[in-house]
Amino acid sequence: MRENNRKKLSQRVSCSNERLAKKDKIAKILKILAESYPGAGTALNFNTPFELMIAAILSAQCTDKQVNRITAGLFKKYNTPREFAALSPEKLEEEIKGCGLYRNKSKYIIEASRELLKHYGGLVPQTREELEALPGVGWKTAGVVLGVAFEGSVLPVDTHVRRVAHRLELSEANDPVKVEKELVDYIPPQQRMPAHHRLIAHGREICSARKPACGICCLQELCKYPSKGEERS
Repeated sequence: MRENNRKKLSQRVSCSNERLAKKDKIAKILKILAESYPGAGTALNFNTPFELMIAAILSAQCTDKQVNRITAGLFKKYNTPREFAALSPEKLEEEIKGCGLYRNKSKYIIEASRELLKHYGGLVPQTREELEALPGVGWKTAGVVLGVAFEGSVLPVDTHVRRVAHRLELSEANDPVKVEKELVDYIPPQQRMPAHHRLIAHGREICSARKPACGICCLQELCKYPSKGEERS
């Protein structure tokens, strides 16, 4: 019995030490990223929470630059739920066909616009549950809207955030929802969206998928990425 108690105590101490070490590492990473990317923010162009929601839906399997090219013309023609709800899927498809999955996105955007008019008076809701109930709005899209438009304490995980988190050994999960939950467990609420933007910036500029620039990485002393640019992720 005493031996079992000693083992349990030892395990608890070990877990506590690991947690403290990870918390300290993440704090150092966030500090370095804040110094390296002080102006990092969303790359999507928008004027209202609704426009942001549309842009975020379009960004699935599409670059932010391409989304901005599309929305630059799109939002000049239509920028309210009522205007989008009145469109036919075929009409909207013509406007957004420069992005991937445009046929599905066209249907989602029109249906989501109609849901906003029907249930929310044309306003974008401010809870994750309500946002995710809208067609075309998943966990990441809801997180982007909550964090950017409504300053929520979330940390949406895209491919860049997940890749950097993997390489820095902050998470081993592949599911973006699990990665976010692991990260926010160590990051204070007010630092979560800034961390989201800075991790994306670092993933785009330095820690790319195919050829990460490990030699000039500001985080190289905290990173054990094994093959330093040879391994693909």
